[in-house]
Order: sequence, then structure tokens, then C-alpha cells
Amino acid sequence: MPTGFSRDRDDQATHLDPNYCGPCYGADPPNNAKKPGCCSSCEEVREAYASNSWAFGRGESVEQCEWEHYAEKLDEQRNEGCRIEGAIRVNKVVGNFHIAPGRSFSKENLHVHDLDNYFDTPVPGGHVFSHVIHSLRFGPQLPELALKKSGSRNVPWTNHHMNPLDNTEQVTNDPAYNFMYFIKVVSTSYLPLGWEKSAHSHSGADDKSDLGGYGHRDDGSLETHQYSVTSHRRSLVGGDESKSGHKEKLHARGGIPGVFFSYDISPMKVINREERTKSFTGFLTGLCAIFGGTLTVAAAVDRFIYEGSTHLRKYRSKNI
Repeated sequence: MPTGFSRDRDDQATHLDPNYCGPCYGADPPNNAKKPGCCSSCEEVREAYASNSWAFGRGESVEQCEWEHYAEKLDEQRNEGCRIEGAIRVNKVVGNFHIAPGRSFSKENLHVHDLDNYFDTPVPGGHVFSHVIHSLRFGPQLPELALKKSGSRNVPWTNHHMNPLDNTEQVTNDPAYNFMYFIKVVSTSYLPLGWEKSAHSHSGADDKSDLGGYGHRDDGSLETHQYSVTSHRRSLVGGDESKSGHKEKLHARGGIPGVFFSYDISPMKVINREERTKSFTGFLTGLCAIFGGTLTVAAAVDRFIYEGSTHLRKYRSKNI
């Protein structure tokens, strides 16, 4: 080991020699390298390989990675899981986001992942893509009070009506497995009583609000989204999938293991507008209005028939 490096397995190698310029092993140095034209750390070598669309592997024979114990750190993480929380902004166009192993890079205008470490060094009980979706939503959550007022008396709404993927669980023991969720997103507005009074005071200020609070307004109205979903799962080795409940018995092989969410934004919009319930007096008033309208129409029809028959009799009497 050359001088100027620390063998602390918890931290990356510390370069005590400012003149050190590590090789990139045939790849072009990354643009964000700390020292231009050099690969001074294992991470910079990995970035250089990714920019050239090369698989990296465990970093054997790469001195920077050996000093930083990159392979040992990978082995320590073989049986670890992960919990992902966060928010992302997406444009209102067709798109997808996914969770997949390996470093991602572009190759011939395609988005691909370096899967060498995932497939070449399997371990018992290692990584698979069994998962639980605790919550997935597009926009802010409807308040509990609004949910109680939505739906019907017999079937009240819950958050599951808005976000059907909440608490979804998928299990597999196959590392080469792919889960797909096809999501149709629909814009949804909730307009409570009295929202019209302050509607004129809002002029697009929501565009500057923090993600997760987007759509909330001072008048209690809310702009959010609901969605429907269709799920699909398959093994990447292909073959007969009839035992998994698929109607299609044979699946093609290939693809990337992981969890993929493909979403499409609907041009339609659902508006939930709160209105006051009618009282018994209002019901009687409406009933009287119906009777009055019926009598008016009946009188008009009777008058039309009477006038028509009168003119017809006069016309016949003249011809005689």
C-alpha cells in the first residue's frame, strides 16, 4: 500500500498526498473529478466506467477500491434491506420511476443498470425485490373530514380509494424478478363550502409551495390527484408463469430486476364540490315545483291539442 492513504473501513480513503493522480483504467476521467484528468477515489473510477457504459464489478485490481475496501463493504451489505422515503416532482406527461440494483447509465440512448454485482455474487438469503408500499400518492392527502363527506353513506371514502397502492405487499424468492405497476393519475379538486368567497385571492401561488403541501389553500380547497393501478409481475428468465395466476402461460426473458412505476396523466379532472343538504322544507318546495311544472306542461299540451282540433274542424267545415 503506498503512503498517503488510511485503511479505515468506515470511511473512504483519505488522500494525504495532494499530488496523487490515480489512473482511470482506460476510461475517460469524470468531469466532476476533484483533480482534473485523474481518478483519485473508487467513486471517481466508478463514475468514469459509467460514463463509458462499462460494467464495474467489485473493483478487484482497482487500487483505489482496494484501499477503500469497496468489495468488503459490498459483502457486508448483501443481506441488508432498505426503506425509501421522499418526494419527487414530475411533469404532467407519461413517465416512470423505478427502484433497481446497480449503478445506472445511458447506453445507445437507453437507460441501463450495471447488474454485475447483483447477479455475479449471489448469497443465500441475499437481495430480492420483495417489498411493501406503505404509502404512494400524487399530491397532498385529503383531510379525514373531506374523506368522510365524500363517497356515499353506505360506502364512505378512505385514503385507499385515492391511493390504492397503500399497504401493498409483494413477495418473491427469485432475485431475477420484475414488478410493474401501471398507474392512471386523475387530477382531483375538493371544494368545501364557502370556497367561492376567497377564490379570487388565489393566483397560482401554489406553484411556489413546498412539495407535499402543494394544492392546500387558505379557503380549505385542495388540488391533488387520485389514481387507479394495474400490477404485473414476471420472472426475468421467462418460461411458464401459469402457476403465478397469469393468463399468459409463457413470458419472454430479459429485463431489469426491480420495482417499476409507470404513470400516465389523464386529461380528465374530478371535482368534488361540497353542497348543503336539503331540508324537509326544501324537499317540499322541490316537490311542489315538480308538480307545478308538470301541470304547466300538461296545460300547454292540452291547449295545443284544443287549438289544433278547433282549426281542423273549421278547415273541414269550409271544404263542405
